[in-house]
Amino acid sequence: MPTTRLEAFSDGVIAIIITIMVLEMKVPHGTDAAALRPLVPVFLSYVLSFVYVGI
Repeated sequence: MPTTRLEAFSDGVIAIIITIMVLEMKVPHGTDAAALRPLVPVFLSYVLSFVYVGI
């Protein structure tokens, strides 16, 4: 089973990439739903990137 090292390495790299992506998300300044509205495109792009990297 020589591929297990490569699989573990690629899993680690993907985990690091996903972690770096989530660090770009900022905390909203308000506490209501209107404060979340500007973050919707950022959140959707994160979800799409997560799916793409996960696949």
